Amino acid sequence: MRVLEDDLFPSTPGKVKIERAGTMNRQLHRCFASTSTMFLWALFLVAMTASYLSFQSFVDTSSKYFAASWGGLHWERQIRASAAPRRPPGSADGAGMSVLVTGAAGFVGTHCSLALRKRGDGVVGIDNFNAYYDPSLKKARKALLSSHGVFVVEGDINDGRLLAKLFDVVPFTHVLHLAAQAGVRYAMENPASYVHSNIAGLVTLLEACKDADPQPAIVWASSSSVYGLNDKVPFSERDRTDQPASLYAATKKAGEEITHTYNHIYGLSITGLRFFTVYGPWGRPDMAYFSFTRNILQGKPITVYRGKNHVDLARDFTYIDDIVKGCLGSLDTAGKSTGTGGKKRGPAPYRIFNLGNTSPVTVPNLVSILEKHLRVKAKKNVVEMPGNGDVPFTHANISLAREQLGYKPTTNLDVGMKKFVKWYLSYYGYTRGSKDFRQ
Repeated sequence: MRVLEDDLFPSTPGKVKIERAGTMNRQLHRCFASTSTMFLWALFLVAMTASYLSFQSFVDTSSKYFAASWGGLHWERQIRASAAPRRPPGSADGAGMSVLVTGAAGFVGTHCSLALRKRGDGVVGIDNFNAYYDPSLKKARKALLSSHGVFVVEGDINDGRLLAKLFDVVPFTHVLHLAAQAGVRYAMENPASYVHSNIAGLVTLLEACKDADPQPAIVWASSSSVYGLNDKVPFSERDRTDQPASLYAATKKAGEEITHTYNHIYGLSITGLRFFTVYGPWGRPDMAYFSFTRNILQGKPITVYRGKNHVDLARDFTYIDDIVKGCLGSLDTAGKSTGTGGKKRGPAPYRIFNLGNTSPVTVPNLVSILEKHLRVKAKKNVVEMPGNGDVPFTHANISLAREQLGYKPTTNLDVGMKKFVKWYLSYYGYTRGSKDFRQ
């Protein structure tokens, strides 16, 4: 028992301190070992969580990629088939062009795509189907194009990968660039959308074109809005355009400067078209003639703006078929780009044309024409024009387009609005004499 007692209870205090210290060290070691183990487990769990999240991100990204409306062998076959010209051999108009139309599901884009396809050119469209106005109208236009053998890719011109892929699949001879954020007043609500589409999107497209082999010739939509506060009429391509009245106009003016730069540095053939108030069937719902028609039929009042000193606003309304002729004439006369591999080999054409009707009509006269064809009297609220970027009048000098493109508008506003009203009543299901049709 003595031995046991000595073992259990040492006779000297030093021994007790040493053994107690050893016990504490062992406890601390176990504690630290346990903490290290927990730390390692925590790291492991963090790593597993990060891996899971990364995997989910990959799956989401992959799902979006595979769910996207472009890519794959079937998609490439559709692109090639749509881009193939269909003019008969030995045609007087040549072998036909292969045209990439941006904004193809838009108003002008749809009409131009149909006209190109009708005469035997190859056409591939691209459109992002944004919600600036009713996307269902754009989808209906896409269906119309599809019924005529025109394939439209759902994508954004800011997507450089998509554009590069399109040029990789098809050596487009021409690009008709009509995609843009339109509208003067909306720029005050969403200015970033104009920079995104009209400047960044344009640059992305030009980059794809200058890197393409062969480089395509480019025809693109500028705007009569670039004339801004210019008070010299009719507006000529030689007039000053350094006083824009709206952000929309400023982005279009910037586009003219940007395209000139790509023409100068990279040898891209560029033709800019300044459209003057385009109207007609399948038009844009944000345009005054369109919203007037809708409100008149629904018995709602329309707002008619008036300029300073009670002067009526006037616009150079241009029917869509005339605009299409100007676009196709520009494509047909566009000289070739001269760059290869992004390097300029020689000077390339740079042109700008007005496309208008040369016969401005006041807004009150427009309303009278609509009343006649709708057979309904409008309820009008006449107010002073607010400072929202609109200009009091537009009037195109088209002598340059007439001389170089053979451009000659033939549809006056009365005839054109009659065609628009006929389309509108049919598309939106109005029947004269029905309860939905106000007399």
